[in-house]
Amino acid sequence: MSVATHEATPAATKPPARKSKPEIRPGLSRWLPYALVAPAVLMELVIHIIPMLVGIWMSFVKLTKFFIANWSAAPSAGINNYKVALDFDNAVGEGLLKSFGVTLIFSLVTVALSWVLGMAAAVALQPTFRGRSLVRTLFLVPYALPAYAGILTWNFMLQRDTGAVNHVLTQLGADDKPFWLIGSNALFSLITVATWKLWTFAFLTLMAGLQSIPRDQYEAAAVDGAGNLRQWRNITLPALRPVNLVLVLVLFLWTFSDFNTPYVLFGTAQPPAGDLITFHIYNASFLTWNFGSGAAMSVLLLIFLMIVTGIYLFVTGRKTRRA
Repeated sequence: MSVATHEATPAATKPPARKSKPEIRPGLSRWLPYALVAPAVLMELVIHIIPMLVGIWMSFVKLTKFFIANWSAAPSAGINNYKVALDFDNAVGEGLLKSFGVTLIFSLVTVALSWVLGMAAAVALQPTFRGRSLVRTLFLVPYALPAYAGILTWNFMLQRDTGAVNHVLTQLGADDKPFWLIGSNALFSLITVATWKLWTFAFLTLMAGLQSIPRDQYEAAAVDGAGNLRQWRNITLPALRPVNLVLVLVLFLWTFSDFNTPYVLFGTAQPPAGDLITFHIYNASFLTWNFGSGAAMSVLLLIFLMIVTGIYLFVTGRKTRRA
């Protein structure tokens, strides 16, 4: 007698139910973007907006050393601080005007040199070759190095008797040891140090822009007989126009408001040839203890940079729309 055996079929197992994502309540989703932006806005208020408003208020009062302990007791000056700063017949206005001229030359030359060096390095490192990564890393040293340490190193190198620069010049046969940190050479030293500090930023920015240009455009131009210079003029420059517009503006604003470079390089007594306007305002405030006058100069500098930025964006925007 045979017994029929039936294998029990396992029951079909249901796949585990997926956990549904928690729904965000309508009220929470409405305020979530503001909550995420709030810390950045708060920091902007504390670090930039509030000090700027305080500086504008200071420019309308006679805030000297007699009222530094109690700002509210400082008498009103109206627009007298601005009149003194803009009166180029007196010592204060004349000094501010000379400082403005030095800063303008410093900014224009530094921006031009930084852009040229950055563009040359970016174009040179565009092709693939052995050791390119190492060269890129070496180029980024000035950008990665803390600004204070880099400028202080230049200060030691530019010393007249013990500096490396004059030592090299002596080895090359130079008779005199020039002064680099005082006299007329101070502006040249400022431009050199600032360019060394900024050209790597231009290099990084332009190198990133070059990566977005299709290689087939260069290959097609080479087939048509275009040389490297013609390719750079007809392909690279037009393609990098949006990058260059932002880069030049940022470099100009940075150099025109540069304070660290002259302060670390020269100390508290900068030579007239290296009297940048930010350091001039600092001395006008803390050496004479006339913070109202220094604040007025700062506001004038802010207005100038805003006007230059507005004109620059307007002109470049019109050219971009025409193109």
